[in-house]
Amino acid sequence: MKLAFSIWHLGYMNKILSFTDLAAWQYGHKLKLEIYRFTKSYPKEERYGQTQQIHDAANSITNNLAEGFGRRSENEKIQFYSYALGSLREVQNQLITGEGVGYIGKEQFEEAFALSHLVAKTTAALIASIQRRKTPNANC
Repeated sequence: MKLAFSIWHLGYMNKILSFTDLAAWQYGHKLKLEIYRFTKSYPKEERYGQTQQIHDAANSITNNLAEGFGRRSENEKIQFYSYALGSLREVQNQLITGEGVGYIGKEQFEEAFALSHLVAKTTAALIASIQRRKTPNANC
């Protein structure tokens, strides 16, 4: 599978009305679906181990982005978007482990890890955008 995929819309020119409009959520959702696809081939004895761990962390990424979007205060938004980044690091760690023990092929690993970098980049940009709004004179 190639990394190219359709995004509903990135919101650059459009007003963001829902958490699903966030590029970070869209990339996170795509990553989650990929993880669910390739973990189907994990050994059955990992069902409540590594498989459950990576599923929980992948779900937590998009859940925290959605929850952060729904928060009113900028501090709370930053807090939940930061939680999403923490969960993303868990996913990255689980990907490294999965590849290391041979559960994930090299190509699957590289594609998922590249997608995880897009999630990190767009989530960090989201946090930075909120922080700039909080301190508008910081760039003077």
